[in-house]
Amino acid sequence: MRDENMSDTVRKVNYYSIQISNKPGEAFKVLSALASAGIDLLAFTGFPRGRRSQIDVVPEDGRKFNAAARKAGFAFNPKKTGFVIQGDDRPGALADDMRALAEGGVNVTAVDAVAVGDGRYGAILWVKPEDVKKAARLLRAKGK
Repeated sequence: MRDENMSDTVRKVNYYSIQISNKPGEAFKVLSALASAGIDLLAFTGFPRGRRSQIDVVPEDGRKFNAAARKAGFAFNPKKTGFVIQGDDRPGALADDMRALAEGGVNVTAVDAVAVGDGRYGAILWVKPEDVKKAARLLRAKGK
């Protein structure tokens, strides 16, 4: 179990993925359509997947996101669950959360993290669907 005295916040969140062409401007089309619709994203990540690219988005409001995505003609996959972590940047910041999951027997399938300045960092991580409840407990996650 992670130390409850840590200053990090962990949120259980819904995320949505879509496969797009691996060409310049394709992710921009998605992001600009969502921005034009006023969709606030907590996280965005993209990576190659075969000959295409996959992008994952974590919207603040899933209902507004779904309506905007449909209106823009994007066919995102059904929602899945992940975790967004934000906290004070320090050596080992993410290691503390990874340790809690490892000691609890939960495998992390993917993770992205970045120092965001002003002494803060953020991360998004994914676990298998069958491990979401256990991971939420181990991370003391808030949210959905």
